[in-house]
This record gives sequence, C-alpha cells and structure tokens, in this order.
Amino acid sequence: MATASDVASYILQQTGPTSAMKLQKLVYYSQAWHAVWSDAQLFPERIEAWAHGPVVPSLYLQHRGEFIVDSDTFKGDADALSADEKDSVQRVLEAYGDKSSQWLSDLTHMEAPWRRARSGVADGDRCNNVISLESMSEYYSAL
Repeated sequence: MATASDVASYILQQTGPTSAMKLQKLVYYSQAWHAVWSDAQLFPERIEAWAHGPVVPSLYLQHRGEFIVDSDTFKGDADALSADEKDSVQRVLEAYGDKSSQWLSDLTHMEAPWRRARSGVADGDRCNNVISLESMSEYYSAL
C-alpha cells in the first residue's frame, strides 16, 4: 500500500511545485475518490479536520513552514502507487488540479466529511478530529 508521502510525490511529479495547502487538498480528494472508485484505502495515514480543511498531519510535518512544496520536500516514492492508484490520483488531478488552494479549501468546508468531523468546533479553532474513510466514501459515493 502506498503512503501519503508516495501520493504527494506522485501529485508533485504530475503538477510540479504547488502550494502546501493545495497539495493537502489534492491528497485528501485522492483518498476520498479512490475509496469510492476502488473500494480501497489509498494510504493508511489519518486525515484531520483542520481549520483550513483536511490535512494529513504526517505530510504537514514534512512541509511545515513551506508555502510552496516540490518533489524534494517529501520522502515518498511515486512509483510505489499501483496502476489503479495512479489512475485515481490522475482523475482527481483532472477534476481539481486547476483549482486554487483557497477554492479547494472552501469546497471542503461545504462538504459533509469535514463538517461532521468539526461538529461542535468553533470556526478557526484548532482541531485534530479524524475525517474517517467511511465518512468520505459515504459522502462522495452519493454525488
């Protein structure tokens, strides 16, 4: 199974340098849509409902303090993804890759998985509640 760093490395291989916030959202959507399309988890790391949208904390630790990230930022292996996993990520990039980081963040704020995970948390407050794979799969499969 691929790791979140592997997925981030693959995304950056396809897109080139991008903002850390946008990368986090693309990794999130890759996990969510892969679960729908393949009925499988893309990577095992947790996704948390942070104030500006979904974040994979293990990725954040690798790019902390960086606004723009590139493939040198992560210790991932893009080749660790299977053909099916790469296909899912590629489809996500086709749908979301041209969107800005703020647009993607705003979109996640309108969607049930992030909203449910932050239930009872005030806007802007820190939160490390997990966005479950089940929540993502349920929501995105209904779209």
